[in-house]
Amino acid sequence: MATKFFIPSVNILGQDSVEEAIKDIQSLGFKHALIVTDKPLVKIGLVGRVADKLQTAQIAVTVFDGVQPNPTVGNVESGLALLNENQCDFIISLGGGSPHDCAKGIALVATNGGSIKDYEGLDMSSKPQLPLVAINTTAGTASEMTRFCIITDEVRHIKMAIVDKNTTPILSVNDPELMLEKPASLTAATGMDALTHAIEAYVSIGANPITDACAIKAIELIKANLVNAVKDGQNIEAREQMAYAQFLAGMAFNNASLGYVHAMAHQLGGFYDLPHGVCNAILLPHVQQYNAKVVPERLGDIAKAMGENISGLNADVAANLAIEAIKSLSEAVDIPATLTELGVRQEDIPTLAENALKDACGFTNPQQANLAEICEIYKAAL
Repeated sequence: MATKFFIPSVNILGQDSVEEAIKDIQSLGFKHALIVTDKPLVKIGLVGRVADKLQTAQIAVTVFDGVQPNPTVGNVESGLALLNENQCDFIISLGGGSPHDCAKGIALVATNGGSIKDYEGLDMSSKPQLPLVAINTTAGTASEMTRFCIITDEVRHIKMAIVDKNTTPILSVNDPELMLEKPASLTAATGMDALTHAIEAYVSIGANPITDACAIKAIELIKANLVNAVKDGQNIEAREQMAYAQFLAGMAFNNASLGYVHAMAHQLGGFYDLPHGVCNAILLPHVQQYNAKVVPERLGDIAKAMGENISGLNADVAANLAIEAIKSLSEAVDIPATLTELGVRQEDIPTLAENALKDACGFTNPQQANLAEICEIYKAAL
């Protein structure tokens, strides 16, 4: 069976990456950028610093800072209107997963027309999106380099999964200097999001030797660096290593896909407007309890990558060590232990599970998605 591997054509990582990216933007001949971002990044001056660098390079800038933490159809429509009004010839997403996803939605509709709702599902577009440069400021979502775009339909109260080769940015940028000012809570949530990406990719039915290598190395780096990045946000080495880790995790899930954790977390985000990384972190060990029944050897590999000694242990015991290691890391970075702490209600589980089942069928073999299992996992995580 043939394997496709999706990734931006150019990816820049490490200190001074922004300056290198601007040189590439100049060489491509772009003249006017729509920067898609959020108000907190404007407030701390980060957007202004990047805009100044672009303008010094003779690249005009228009800023759309209306992206919400869970970007909506309305956000996409507002950004698209600003893009058209100013005749921007490319887009820069600046931030974490929310600005990146919103920018993908804007770029896709800019060239394909219609509404972003028309592209829910797998490869629903017919044309490449408007050129998108994704400058990352968090180490977690990997949206700066993936073909995944998650947009909330505020009418239906669901998160739409748009998985489309045409949403892949042409250039991704991971500069750890842009990540230094991120608060501990965001660093923890995005870091656990990256861990979820790596683990779900590793146990996916779509895994292959390339995604396996990326996933295991990502898990090792996250285990070694996340706590340090959370405790000391100015630790540039920890920030850089987490940037590499989340990028590797992105390479893994962008090609091996995801599973129940994300399908279920998307519903929590759409229904309650909750932070995606926190939802992932809470659900992750509970979903792996189910995966361990089928692929305990894979969970054993994850335990080893997280520093556990699995020598001489049978597969089931090793798998349980992985689940306990996930819980311990989550606790170490102050992630809530239960969904109840986030305000999730048991009476909402049937609706959440029905929507998660549909989402899961986009990530995995539909015959493997099971409504009863999803309900039980939600209940266990309360």
